[in-house]
Amino acid sequence: MRPKIKLLSDNLVEKILDEALTILEEIGVMVENREGIKLLEDSGARIDKASQRAFIPRNLVEESLKLAPSEIKVFDRKGEKSFLVGEDNVHFDPGSAALYILDIERNEQRKPVTSDLLSFSRLTDKLENIHFQSTGLVSSDVPEEVADFYRLFISLQYCRKPIVTGIFKVESLEPMIEMLKVIRGGRDALRQKPLAIFDACPSPPLKWSNLTTQSVIECAREGIPSEFVSMPLSGATAPVTLAGTLVQHTAENLAGLVISQLAKPGAPVIYGGSPAIFDMRYGTTPMGAIETMMINCAYSQIGKKLGLPTHAYMGLSDSKCVDAQAGLESGIGIILSALAGINVVSGAGMLDFENCQSLEKLVVDNDICGMAYRLISGIVEREDPIAISLFYELGDGGNFLKISHTKKWYRLEHTFPALIERNSYEQWKLSDKKEIWRRAKERKEKLLSLEDEEPLPQEIKKELEKIVLSYGKKFGLESIPE
Repeated sequence: MRPKIKLLSDNLVEKILDEALTILEEIGVMVENREGIKLLEDSGARIDKASQRAFIPRNLVEESLKLAPSEIKVFDRKGEKSFLVGEDNVHFDPGSAALYILDIERNEQRKPVTSDLLSFSRLTDKLENIHFQSTGLVSSDVPEEVADFYRLFISLQYCRKPIVTGIFKVESLEPMIEMLKVIRGGRDALRQKPLAIFDACPSPPLKWSNLTTQSVIECAREGIPSEFVSMPLSGATAPVTLAGTLVQHTAENLAGLVISQLAKPGAPVIYGGSPAIFDMRYGTTPMGAIETMMINCAYSQIGKKLGLPTHAYMGLSDSKCVDAQAGLESGIGIILSALAGINVVSGAGMLDFENCQSLEKLVVDNDICGMAYRLISGIVEREDPIAISLFYELGDGGNFLKISHTKKWYRLEHTFPALIERNSYEQWKLSDKKEIWRRAKERKEKLLSLEDEEPLPQEIKKELEKIVLSYGKKFGLESIPE
């Protein structure tokens, strides 16, 4: 039996869905993109062109839900290993677009540069419980105008895993899709074996920007999965009640779903988000708040009810360093997301309201993700009878260390996290009393010292570099930073 959690009654799920559909039909959603407006208008939605508001009828939402796939397969860089995004499968990734990286020794944030992006990608590749990579850092040593496709350029070279990414401007879609086609070997190959998931973030309340809408439309036509990242803030840009926030989140995601299916029927989409409560004391958006995690788990339940793959930002912390708060918030989030069966869980390694990435925290979170996978694998009846024969074999006295049954099953039954301190006090003293962030730093450095497996061929690297420089020259990118 797999352990699971649900936060909403079936009746409350239905009521939230009903109110979201009413909002779309009677209050509408703003769509700033001309092509998106035309798609909606041609399909029967009423459009107020002065306000760019689309009033989407229920039947259009219902028809779109029938078209969207209930599961998606994404593939690694070589196109050999596949990952099912759907059902209750859980895949962790580090989350996207942190503007800062933590200098662990000085305990200060700084802006990342190319070498940080490279280390981040290589480290992610070597962490066994992080299934997907992400364009998780924004490099400050290239022009701002190229930062979105530049981070994809680095990620594709130094990590073999499927990638979660996104755009900062519409013009970046073309070079990013070009790079993905180079890796895959063409448009058809990329459509058959998707390598990337593109985040698409509506603006709360009830608004789809030109940028986000165009990303959804183009990705739909290319067969690239769009991951909706609705971001209502309870009490600020959304109703203060958690249920009210869920109504808004549902409406925003369903609007994106309709646009994607109008652009290309059957387009792969993921029902996700990065909501938060609004802390009235400080004017901040705590991602580690238990209420934020409750919203995430609840809308995942709604997404599953709709038959869609799901996503959430969980496993991150609002702490500014790798401390007890970071472990507390990240641990709760990772465990809850696994119990909720959320398919794509972003946020490992992240601190400070998604603004900062820590490579050391990423290493710690990798261990927590391993614990979560063990939890949802459940308790299994390995043999029949379960234990009686073992007691006959043991006889009087003795212990179970010496019997073959222990050797056969202990590695499957028990996990051995790399960083978790389980030694005796005396042994801990002999290890210089290292705190977990110091142990994580040592493990990070050890992993980065290892050779990369299956490096990207030089001819493909050169093709990627050619694309980046071709699009980047107009913004002053004359060469790739060392």
